[in-house]
Order: sequence, then structure tokens, then C-alpha cells
Amino acid sequence: MTYPPPLYTGDSGEKSAWATPGDREADLVYPNGNRVHYLARGEATGGLFGLYRWEFAGPPSGPDAHFHRTISESFYVLEGIVTIFDGDRWIKARSGDFLHVPPGGLHGFRNDDGPAAMLLHFAPGAPREAYFEGLAQPGGVGAMSSEERAEFMAYHDNYWVRE
Repeated sequence: MTYPPPLYTGDSGEKSAWATPGDREADLVYPNGNRVHYLARGEATGGLFGLYRWEFAGPPSGPDAHFHRTISESFYVLEGIVTIFDGDRWIKARSGDFLHVPPGGLHGFRNDDGPAAMLLHFAPGAPREAYFEGLAQPGGVGAMSSEERAEFMAYHDNYWVRE
């Protein structure tokens, strides 16, 4: 494996780093209390990746088995236990555990064991914020017709499967 082509071709570097404070309010709070922090939006990283802190409030929640065609997704558990589907089985991931899912890889996640927190990383940096925010609307996808739900999911590169 070799390095990809240069993304920066200057000779002296540039001042372009930025930071997101860890103590700021969540960007999105779901009706069930789950909180999402937009640490690095895809638009802010030039489309290279998106990084989010997902905090489960306590009541079990999370998506069933699905896949994405255009993005990879990675999970890093920060606190608690996150139950993650790896394509074969649901595993109990604990603080420090990591799971990477390439495009097309079956996966899902939920918090069966109370409050938990994880980092979600998407590459390339798709506009996942609109997906997260659409789910948080009153009634969520449950308020959508089956046609609207299918269109919403396809637009946001979510394809559901039976385990």
C-alpha cells in the first residue's frame, strides 16, 4: 500500500487546524434523550470524513442491520456497552473497543445495557447530519409513509436487511 496523491501541494504548510470544544452542548437531542455532537462535519473536512459523538441516554435504541453503498462507518466505544452487529452476530462492545465497517458491510448498533457513548466515523464525509436530524423530527420515520421512508433512507444511503 502506498500513500494517496497529495491533498496539499504547498512548500511551507499552512495555518488551517481547527478544534471543537468537548464541553459544548450537543448539536442534536432526540426525544428519547440521545445526544449527538457534530465533532467534524464532512463539509468541514473537505469531504474526507465525518466524526460524531453519539451519547445513548439509557432507553434501548439504535438501528437494526443495514448497510451503506457510498460510505464506510467506524465505531469506537467511549463509555458503557454498545451492542454492535458485525454482520454475523450482535457483540457487546465496551470502552476501547473498535469496529470498522467498509461500504456494503452489514452492521447495526444499540444500547441494550443502559447509557453509553461512542464515536461514529464516516468516510468519506457524507452529510449525515441531515439524516440524524430527519430521524429526530416529531414522529421520526414512523410519521413517514412507506414511500417517504424508502425515499428518505435511499437518499441517505441506508439499506435495511433482515438478520
